Amino acid sequence: MGGAAGGDPTEDGAAGSDAATESGPVSEAGEAAATLRERYDELRRIETRIADLGRDRVEAAADTYRRAHRVLDQYEDDAVGSGDFAAYVRFEGEFANAVDVDDDALAADAFAAADEAVDKKRLSERDFEAAREALEPAGEYVDLLADRDEAVDDYRAARKAAREARQSLADRLDELREVASMADADLDADVDRLREPIATYNEAVRDSFDAFYKSASAREVFAFLDRADATPFVDVDVPPTDLAEYVAEYEAGTEPLPTLLEYADYSNSKLEHYVDDPGALRTAVAVHRTYIERLDGEPLTLDWPPAGGDALAYEIGELIPLVARVAADETVATLRAVRDLARDDEYERLRRAAEVRDALADPELRLVRTGAIDDRVREAERTLDVVDDVLAETDR
Repeated sequence: MGGAAGGDPTEDGAAGSDAATESGPVSEAGEAAATLRERYDELRRIETRIADLGRDRVEAAADTYRRAHRVLDQYEDDAVGSGDFAAYVRFEGEFANAVDVDDDALAADAFAAADEAVDKKRLSERDFEAAREALEPAGEYVDLLADRDEAVDDYRAARKAAREARQSLADRLDELREVASMADADLDADVDRLREPIATYNEAVRDSFDAFYKSASAREVFAFLDRADATPFVDVDVPPTDLAEYVAEYEAGTEPLPTLLEYADYSNSKLEHYVDDPGALRTAVAVHRTYIERLDGEPLTLDWPPAGGDALAYEIGELIPLVARVAADETVATLRAVRDLARDDEYERLRRAAEVRDALADPELRLVRTGAIDDRVREAERTLDVVDDVLAETDR
């Protein structure tokens, strides 16, 4: 009641999910799974090569290469020519130690060639350049380890993306299944048979309550709200206790609520001409201005889509005596006409169509109308299975 479960029936299909093309989550999940498979295979290829060479041997060769370059970079300026013999001696010793590896070590020949390139009584810049060139084959193992680290990062990013895409697809599949569950609705049914009288009634009862609110005394309005609150299907906000007591006990309670709000804005000297106790009015009315201003006829309206036939007929039965207190006979007659529709044999077919058309956005409605929804469900299910398989097979 009062629009709590749905909007005014002047719009159709506004409550559906934001339906992008159905291929979106499906294709994105498929592409993410394919990328994950590629990244996993690349990582496995690199790791297999490292394992075949021996992880410790690859890391040792890379470490030796880095140490050799550090020594070359450290001493190149001081050890060349004949300027600093002490630096030359230190360089020779440190470089020889840096490239000292077993004969069966990876890139052993490269390290030996580099050592030979600088094993001279006097060194030039060209000798250092020759040593670096001799070390280049060993750089392959540094690159191999860097490729592995990059492949690990790429794999992890791809796996995260695949898991996120998988979740998006699973969520979309749930939505598609929900849409498929609505395929029983007759989307060609003339829902205006329900929409028009409900919309007419809702507009009329809002206007009627607004007029009642502006013209009736605060006591009458609060008495109406108390009675409405006793009706199970009418969700009204009863007045705060202190405000209700003020309206019941003070003469100002015979004035309409908008007048009391106007009084609350008066100065004390002006207000004394209108009420017996200005302070009591300010205390009771001013602090509850928001409550008073928000009172409207929305709790008396009918939801869209409407409730089931029996429930709606019962709700209207509860509403009629309330509405009759604030609205014209014509509005009550419209409400009775809606109750008659709720008891009609065609009502559930019309209500179901209204419910589905309100719940689904246009792209989803087209899927139901064309019968393509079941194909979309199966496509999403197949892709989800593939993604799950890839995630399981590429777990590390």
